[in-house]
Parts: sequence; C-alpha cells; structure tokens
Amino acid sequence: MIALKSIIDTFNPEEQLKFIAYLEQKNKRKDTKNIQLFKLLVRGDQDSKSICNQLYKTTQSNAYHALRKRLFQSLIDFTANKNLEDENSIDMQIIKYILASRTYLLQKNYDIAYKILDKAERLADEHLLFPILNEIYHTKIQYAPNYSKIDLEALILRQKENQKKHQLEDQLNIVYAKLKSVLNAISYEGEIINFEHIIQDTLKGYNISLNESLSFKSLYQIIAIANISALVTTQYFQIEDFVLNSYKILKSKKETDKQLYYQIHIVYIIANTLFRNKKFKTSLRYINEMEELMRSKRSFYYKDFILKKALVKALNLNYSNQQEKAIKLVESIIKIKHKDIESLLDLHLSLFMFYFQKEDFLKAKSISSQFYHTDQWYIKKAGIDWVIKKNIAEILLYIELKEDDLLYSRLKSFKRRYTSYLKQIDQIRILAFLNFAEQYYIKPKSVATKEFKNKLEVSFQWTSVIEEDIFVMSFYAWLKNKMEKRNLYETTLRLIKI
Repeated sequence: MIALKSIIDTFNPEEQLKFIAYLEQKNKRKDTKNIQLFKLLVRGDQDSKSICNQLYKTTQSNAYHALRKRLFQSLIDFTANKNLEDENSIDMQIIKYILASRTYLLQKNYDIAYKILDKAERLADEHLLFPILNEIYHTKIQYAPNYSKIDLEALILRQKENQKKHQLEDQLNIVYAKLKSVLNAISYEGEIINFEHIIQDTLKGYNISLNESLSFKSLYQIIAIANISALVTTQYFQIEDFVLNSYKILKSKKETDKQLYYQIHIVYIIANTLFRNKKFKTSLRYINEMEELMRSKRSFYYKDFILKKALVKALNLNYSNQQEKAIKLVESIIKIKHKDIESLLDLHLSLFMFYFQKEDFLKAKSISSQFYHTDQWYIKKAGIDWVIKKNIAEILLYIELKEDDLLYSRLKSFKRRYTSYLKQIDQIRILAFLNFAEQYYIKPKSVATKEFKNKLEVSFQWTSVIEEDIFVMSFYAWLKNKMEKRNLYETTLRLIKI
C-alpha cells in the first residue's frame, strides 16, 4: 500500500493549495480524478474503500489503484521540484555550468568552457559541495592536455585536497550514524553500554579527533557527537566550552549561511547545553539567534525547529522565575500538529512539571492523564530517561493528592521494571530518593527530624551545584521543600542558584 496519507499529512495549507495548482497545470484531461482524491485524503475522514466507492462507485477498482500510483508520483515530483527551487538552486546552477562546459569542451571551445568551469568551481568551493567539486576537477583534468593555459599539477593537487575533505566528511557521517545508533540503544531500548569507551574507539578507528573542522555539516556532526556524550552522562558542563568555541569558528567562516539547517541545529544544541548548565540568560540569547535563523530563507526550516525552540525557551523562562510565561508558551505550542513526537512529549512533560512546581496538582493531574500509552511505547518514542522522569513525577503527584492505590501501584511497578537498569547506570540515588519520598508519605513529620536529614545527606550524594543535573535538582527540591515547609517553586529556584 502506497503511504499517500503520510506524505500528504506533512503538507501545510499553503503547500496543499500549491499542489492542487500543480495538478491543475499538469492535468491534460478534465475528467482526471487526482485532485478529488487528494482533497479526500487531506480531509482524512474516510478509509480507502470509502474513497474508492465515492470515486468509482465500487469498493475495489484497478482504476483507483492506478490513480493512487499516479498521485504518488505527482507528490514525489512536486516535492522534488519544490526542494530544487527552495534549497538546491546553487547545486542545480553549478550542474548546469558543468553540463554547458562539457558541450563547449566537445566543440573544442576551451576558453569559454574553462571560464564556466572556473565559475562553477568558485561556487562549489564556497558552498563546500565536495562531490560536485570532484566532478568539476575531473572534467578540468580530462581536457587539460588540450588546453595549454591549465596548470595540470596544481589542478591535480586541488582535486586531491578536495578528496581528503570529502573523505573526512564521509567518515564523520559514518561516525555520527554509529554513535547515534548506540545512543538509541541506551536511551530508547535501555541497553547498558559503555558509551565513553565506544565514542573513543569509534573516533580512533576512523582517525578523527574532535578538534578537526571542515564544513558546517561536519562541525555540526562533531558537536552533535559531543552532545550525545553529554546526553548519556548528563555532564553538559564538560562540553560547553567545546560547543561554544566550535560555533565561533563556524561564524567566522563566510559560508556559514550556506548550510542553514545545520547552523540552526548547532545553535539549538548550544542553547540546550547552556540551559542544562543553568546559564539561562545566555541560553535565551542563543534562542533568539535560533529564532532569527529559523526565519531566514523565507522561514524554510521554521516548522522543523519550532517545537525544539519553544521547549528550551520555556524551560529557561521557568527557571528564570518567569513560570507564567513558560506555561503560556507551552500551552500555545502543544496545540500545533507536528511530526516531532519526541519534542511534543518533552513539552507535555515540561508543562506537567511547571504546574507541579506551581503546586497546582489538579492541573498537573489533568496533563498526566494524557499519558495513556504504555511505558514501552514511550520508551520507543522519547527514550527511557523520559519515561523514568515521567514515572517519578507521577509518583510525587500521587503523594501530593494522597492517592494510595495509584501511588503504591506505580511505586511497585517502577521498582520492578527499572531497579536493575538504574543500578547498572549507577543511578541508585533515584531509588534512594523514592524511598525517602515514600517514608515522607507514611510519616510526614519524620522529614523534620535530624535522623531523616542525616540519612538523606548520606544516601543522596551530590556533585557540585554547577555540575549537578538541573532535573535531578528539581526532584530533590521537592524533598527539600517538605523539610523546610516553603513554596516549592521558590525552593527549586533557590536550590539551583546556590
């Protein structure tokens, strides 16, 4: 079955109108049913048999299947043409130069041919298009013996340098893919893997060090590799200087606006890293830069990054004592239909946390009620770390609402499923924290005793406040607030600023 609906669902209203206009221009016959089929699929309220019956007065028709295939091909052609128009105009222009130059070379009009190839080389070099550069050098070298003005040795040297750059970019692409697969195994499948060991072995195997830099894409992949390491270890403070310095190198290059997609990704990683390191004002400055980049090139990538930008901005606002603004932002953005399920889930969990910190537990419960899938489903969509945070947050919510059955059911289920995993990743303190939370629920007054505080200090080991993970501190703030009997949100902000 051709997945027409999944393609059509990615079209916004403007793109839908453009596609209909494209079909109208393409159709040679007035009785073609492709526009009708497209509109029915956009509506999405009928199954395939119903649509077939509406178009052909039968639930099965070879004409219907042929129509679907033609519409599928039209969708591919439309998408490809749109991408060529919006994104790859430089690539196409250079290819046109190469094709034209080859015609003139066959005609032995070498002066014009090499002038065109020189122009193509400058453009390809400026935009770091290594494969296309290789085609240009290949063509230049092929006809160089017939054109005395060409320095063949210098040309061969430039081709070899380009091949090195292309090879390194390919290697980085492979390394990035391998490490991302490892991350998926850790975050989404709960496998226990020595990630630090794997990252070093992988980079060493390809003779790559993290101080190498090439294209915008290559530098993005290096930074993304560092970010993967921080995500697994929660030690974002270790990569902050690296990602900031790498971006300074990028911004000093004149071609940084030529690979916009990767530039936006890098600024997002920087903003998130600074947030995790509790540098909220600086993080928000990079969020503003991210917004500007998203709006450039006719906002071509705006929709792709809108959820990620909103998530980091809202988190920064929340921890900068601007909780109402954070809540308003998230509540407005989660209404948007988007294919980035992971970011949507992060936004919902963040909103849950904001209301919990606000001590509006009924509102937090209404958000929690929307998490109706199984843990396994959420692990596949958002990772095991997300699922663990959700479970802990819900356990604390049941304590606040005094819902005994739900509390003990969730506690039992959590310990059965995740105790082994938490021990293997050296996060026993999460289990210790839950034990203290349960003790508070059974004997609320015990948290004020010296014995409770001493046990907490021994069991819940901290790194420095600078290095400690902000989300771990947020959970701990709930317990600390129970001991101090203050406002939870204020306690959280005060703890993070210590």
